Amino acid sequence: MDVEIGEAGTGEGAEVIALWHAVGLTRPWNDPAADFALALREAGSTVLVARIDGALAGTAMVGFDGHRGWVYYLGVGHSWRGRGVARTLMAVCEQWLVARGCPKIQLMVRGDNAVALGFYDAIGYERQDVVTLGRRLDA
Repeated sequence: MDVEIGEAGTGEGAEVIALWHAVGLTRPWNDPAADFALALREAGSTVLVARIDGALAGTAMVGFDGHRGWVYYLGVGHSWRGRGVARTLMAVCEQWLVARGCPKIQLMVRGDNAVALGFYDAIGYERQDVVTLGRRLDA
């Protein structure tokens, strides 16, 4: 199985967002279309797509804020899971960040998402003693 990874184009938004919805990555308070468009518009971020035989198998949004890299919307379609797609996407995210001089990568996982936490543990990511704080600015 050959996984092809590339940067999403603006015309792929609907397909990518449909995958995000299908695998449970969206939340009512976030606008995935705005997230997708912003990631493609800014030089410090992109959305990567994984395709197998032309079919969308997975995605990851990656960005570099000048201090650390971040990964969001890592998701693999249900029928493609267990085939290394997520590992490949994360490896390409890391390469994308290294190419931009990024020294550190971080990501946020909901505390009750045992599957995602297990995946990241298996590929060498460690839990860090930090507290994430936030506030909506678009209200």
